[in-house]
Amino acid sequence: MDLRTVGWTTGRGSVLFYAGFLLLAAGGVVYGKSLHGAWPALRVWAWSDWAWLLAGIPFLWLQAQAGLPEAWDERQRLRDRLHLPLAYGILFGLADLFVIEHLLPHPPHTTLPPYTQPFPYSVFLYGAGGFQIEVFYRLIPITLGMLLLQRWRGGRHVQTGFATLAILTALREPLEQWPSGPAGFVAYALASGFAMNGLQALLLRRHGFAAPVAVRMGHYLVWHVLNGILIQRSLG
Repeated sequence: MDLRTVGWTTGRGSVLFYAGFLLLAAGGVVYGKSLHGAWPALRVWAWSDWAWLLAGIPFLWLQAQAGLPEAWDERQRLRDRLHLPLAYGILFGLADLFVIEHLLPHPPHTTLPPYTQPFPYSVFLYGAGGFQIEVFYRLIPITLGMLLLQRWRGGRHVQTGFATLAILTALREPLEQWPSGPAGFVAYALASGFAMNGLQALLLRRHGFAAPVAVRMGHYLVWHVLNGILIQRSLG
């Protein structure tokens, strides 16, 4: 049976996009193990962590059935599925950098804080970790939800159902990572986390899975990687 006749289809670009992150994560496992003991509090993925990424692969072939664009939708402009989402993520990262490192009172860093890792290993860890979050916060739950909505009562409630999915998935990260500190910071962290995750859900619906991944990568590039470089340099 030709899987394309029942909507099980995806493009080569989507497969290569996913495979690229699998390679990045695998490289991070190998690189991290080679650094073990060289840095305190170094976070290293095990191969079992890497294997969890494989769970998202079948969902690449279900995007059309779920009424979603392909993961890497070459019919859309690169600006929409990559450049603008990356810029949005960078803006969220810059906001976090300014608020947490410059507005929020804290003692001077004497070592790398837990939200950073030594560069260039940080590129591998946060690249893989950010992708893993998008697989389990966006790709799998929203695809499953949209598949059910497409079949429930002839798809009459897709719009309302997607809005519910977007809100629920946007709430997950800020609630799981409930911040501590002054009330103003807690309000900022919850609002910022909800806004970014909500935007990612909308971008997934409009431009495919690559778009929310790009937002996450932009945010992590600033908040985890660049911030880690700046702190690492300040430590000498």
